[in-house]
Amino acid sequence: MEDQRVERPAKERDASQRDSLHRDPVERDLSARELEIIELVAQGLTNQEIAEALTISKRTVDNHVSNIFTKTGAKNRVALLNWAMDNGKICRDGFNCCSVDPTQARKPIP
Repeated sequence: MEDQRVERPAKERDASQRDSLHRDPVERDLSARELEIIELVAQGLTNQEIAEALTISKRTVDNHVSNIFTKTGAKNRVALLNWAMDNGKICRDGFNCCSVDPTQARKPIP
């Protein structure tokens, strides 16, 4: 059998590798869904409430939260929220909002 892989041109491959090196390592690792779940955790929602809000199963949320803990090194929800604030992933009561892209930030939680 013949190898069917298509090799990208070196210039394109190098640009892709360079771009991935300049991004925050966490940005590469956390999916958009995981970032969305972090925002919902910050609002105080339980995994069941997050599942209902996103119309996915609680088990899926459990898996996402577990993966988030692994990727961020957080051992619990409080540590996760501290990590998220330190890394500009959430904005809370006007604190740390300068680190969050204003077009992506949600309104602070009262």
